[in-house]
Amino acid sequence: MIIIKNISSKKELKQFVMLPFRLYKDCQYWVPPLINDEMETLDTAKNPVFKNAEATYYIAYKDKKPVGRIAVIINHLEIDEIGKKKVRFGWLDMIDDIEVTKALLEKVYEIGRSHKLEYAEGPVGFSNMEKAGVLTKGFDELNTMITWYHYPYYAKHFEQLGFEKQATWVEYRLSIPKEAFEKVKKFSRIIRERYELKVVRFKNKKEILPFVDDMFDLLNKTYNSLQTFVPIQQYQIDYYKKKYFSFINPDYITCINDKNGKLIAFSVVMPSFSKALKKANGKLMPIGWIHILKAQKKNENAAFYLIGIDPEYQGKGVTAIIFEEMQNLFNSKGIHTVETNPELIENTAVQLLWKDYSPVQHKERSTFRKSL
Repeated sequence: MIIIKNISSKKELKQFVMLPFRLYKDCQYWVPPLINDEMETLDTAKNPVFKNAEATYYIAYKDKKPVGRIAVIINHLEIDEIGKKKVRFGWLDMIDDIEVTKALLEKVYEIGRSHKLEYAEGPVGFSNMEKAGVLTKGFDELNTMITWYHYPYYAKHFEQLGFEKQATWVEYRLSIPKEAFEKVKKFSRIIRERYELKVVRFKNKKEILPFVDDMFDLLNKTYNSLQTFVPIQQYQIDYYKKKYFSFINPDYITCINDKNGKLIAFSVVMPSFSKALKKANGKLMPIGWIHILKAQKKNENAAFYLIGIDPEYQGKGVTAIIFEEMQNLFNSKGIHTVETNPELIENTAVQLLWKDYSPVQHKERSTFRKSL
């Protein structure tokens, strides 16, 4: 018999967060999140996203043992301002038992119908700035800090239960040459001079802070035409500053200003934290932070997290400047391979950026949708 319990206490929330640690304890490819970060993200009193969203968390029990979990999310900004009549679900994990998955998803349908919504979609987070998609390719690859890992049966369960793919993201592994391509260096120089652009590099984290709000504003402008877009709110920006600031290495951030000092493009790359987070196993103390610090200082792998370009400068070659700066950074740091962040499969403009770096599509993930 399967029992679905609505969790209501901090103790139960901890059980919710810890469930995948048991489910994936023998999986060599699953990269655990930081437990305290997960607790804070899901805490309605601490995460400002709940100003415009609400969530209900459930744990599934079978034979009195926890065998699955799910978060059912209502994003009022998405529903009321954008007009997407969607109930979200995320943090979905379960054993390979279709009845468990079915029972968990019934809670999604129930809440969606009670709000008179039209369809359910997931797995997703509270907004488009969080993890999304169930893994459908790349089961023998470590997930990154900003993605989920899933066993192959997750997607099969969705298909068996009548879901259809909604959005699909692809990820690439890039090979970094020993020096920047001559055409990149030449084009970078031409674009800098033509538009009087200036590259801004940072010596410390404090110097980055004045640029953060403008960077998120550029993200809104860059991606507002994509199907998953939900505008990033100021309270979310402030929250992400706090959440990810400890991971930021100023060497890995590039900003480009126009002649008037206005930010027109940026890129955020980070050393890969996958192996370090796996060693930390969800905890920074007592020694998890050491693995993170080592990954920041010495790493052969990096992850490309964010790139934003003002629409006025898109298609004008600004990426050549970003790539030249990125290349110089990687060579100076001894980085040989880079993973891209998940990119919507229809976003071919971004995918074309990698064509000179021997791209290998090594992962794919999708959200699944079902009408209510």
